[in-house]
Amino acid sequence: MAVLTVGGREIACPVSLAPMAGVADSAFRQLCKEFGCGLLTSEMVSAKALTMSDRKTKDLLRRAPIEAPFAIQLFGDDPEIMARAAELVMAWKPDFIDINMGCPAPKIAGNGSGSSLMKNPPLAAAIVRAVVAAVEVPVTVKIRKGWDEHSVNAVEVALLCQEAGAAAVAVHGKTREQMYAPPVDRAVIRQVKEALSVPVIGNGEIDSPEAAAQMFAETGCDGIMVGRGALGRPWLFAQINEYLQTGEVCTRPTPRQKMACLLRQAELAIAHKGEKRAMAEMRKHAAWYFKGGRGASKLRAKAGTLTTYQALEEMTKEALDLGCLENG
Repeated sequence: MAVLTVGGREIACPVSLAPMAGVADSAFRQLCKEFGCGLLTSEMVSAKALTMSDRKTKDLLRRAPIEAPFAIQLFGDDPEIMARAAELVMAWKPDFIDINMGCPAPKIAGNGSGSSLMKNPPLAAAIVRAVVAAVEVPVTVKIRKGWDEHSVNAVEVALLCQEAGAAAVAVHGKTREQMYAPPVDRAVIRQVKEALSVPVIGNGEIDSPEAAAQMFAETGCDGIMVGRGALGRPWLFAQINEYLQTGEVCTRPTPRQKMACLLRQAELAIAHKGEKRAMAEMRKHAAWYFKGGRGASKLRAKAGTLTTYQALEEMTKEALDLGCLENG
């Protein structure tokens, strides 16, 4: 498996974790790293909030020593503010700065940031140019196929970002209008790869080792980015790496190992955020771990009421007793 080189910096494994807001926190990232994830990225950070010294925003920048190499992702629609925010986050010593041009959430895209920048290529390029000029680390960009099927412009935006100094471009092969619904358009990712000289990272519907191999084969991309496919399954990174190297998958966690992984994620989250906040945020993660198999719906419903680590421990024991963790 080839090393991914971005802006002169080597990333040993070309399989990275997508920067999912409200999901890919430090606890989850640490587990993904332990299972072989190459590049980790912070949850997206508001450039405007950061420049206003918002405490909650700064909390998103915290990471554990194991989280390396590490990128901090910024979102915003003002080149000057984005550049200032990039300068500020250098205090956290990121290896890369990533610019979000793909988030489809209404509160982000509806305010001119995220995937809304796909509708304004000159502004997108201006933001990249300003951030590149402000920092010494490589700057990457995450884009989408386009705003909708009537304005597919991933190649145009990617080229402008490259010309503005982007060291790599990640492409989610779906439009903003699709949000996260299938299918993923691998052809457009290939078109971006063929047009650019910097590395291109393919993203979308990578939920199995086979899907990862398919993304590489059909697009010729230099790396891949795994998002929702890893939720409740951080071991997916180990499975993908094994499959890409040998064509086989050796990592197949037992139900007991899966529950140990869930508890470890909760422990890491508590160490970072305290039990009350951590367990509230772990509700959705627990539901993902419990997904599939008999009795899973009952456990997922119960996960929505989690308030303590002890309750989670009891829930994992119930899951093992029910035998609902055989899949995945």
